[in-house]
Amino acid sequence: MPLTDGGDDTGIWQQIFNFDNYGELLGLVQNSLVAGALLGLAGGLVGVFVIMRDLPFAVHGISELSFAGASAALLLGLNIVAGSIAGSLLAAGAIGVLGVRARDRNSVIGIIMPFGLGLGVLFLSLYKGRAANKFGILTGQIIAVDTPQMSWLVGTSAVVLVALAVIWKPLTFASVDPEVAEARGVPVRVLSLAFMLVLGLAVALCVQIVGALLVLALLVTPAAAAARITASPVLLPVLSVVFALVSMEGGILLALGSTIPISPYVTTISFVIYLGCRLASTRRAGRAPQASGLGSTRRAVRAHS
Repeated sequence: MPLTDGGDDTGIWQQIFNFDNYGELLGLVQNSLVAGALLGLAGGLVGVFVIMRDLPFAVHGISELSFAGASAALLLGLNIVAGSIAGSLLAAGAIGVLGVRARDRNSVIGIIMPFGLGLGVLFLSLYKGRAANKFGILTGQIIAVDTPQMSWLVGTSAVVLVALAVIWKPLTFASVDPEVAEARGVPVRVLSLAFMLVLGLAVALCVQIVGALLVLALLVTPAAAAARITASPVLLPVLSVVFALVSMEGGILLALGSTIPISPYVTTISFVIYLGCRLASTRRAGRAPQASGLGSTRRAVRAHS
């Protein structure tokens, strides 16, 4: 049975990897390449604290309400980026305020996730416009970043990066040893809420390019990969950003000539990087047994502090 309309199995690969007229197509995604660089930088840095604070589940929960906000904006003819940011901040604020302890936080996230997903599905069902717009919110787009949307992305990225620069040192202390940090007067709860809001903005950024379903590939996987091979509080964020940039920009460039959404490319590159780091970590551990990357990172940060 033929696998494609062309009647041979090479058609599948032609859909996945197609570099015909690549130079012309490249000019259409300049905004997306810039946006991808911003996402890689912001996502890689935020991901370090997502791993330190054990918040991958929160990323997924926030993305569901970000999806609902973007879907509502699409239905009402409003700015999709603004809707996504509003949904993300609402979810992040709720998780930060109601989920002080880990058990409470997971319960709040478990409640928010189906609620946000249900709202998003409802809004998309009511939307009668182009199906590609619906699909793009879930799985991402690479040539839909227009100038107004780019302005939102740049502005939001700037807020995330400035906020991280301001709270980086106390947040690191509060993340690796919250009891001692609180005893020394660090406002642990305020920092926790502040970071949740920063995380909400980062999730909204990622939803615009990779879609609501696969934001973990930028906000978790690069930092998790970096934590497998280094415990340095300096090298960890650097590698996390590099891995996120490679995943993001590589995904955009590979998806450019294909008919496939960008998200499978980004997630595959990110996953391959993680596997490589895990393999390197396993081989190194076989020669000299050591603690896990996260535990080593915490001890290294304590010593650094």
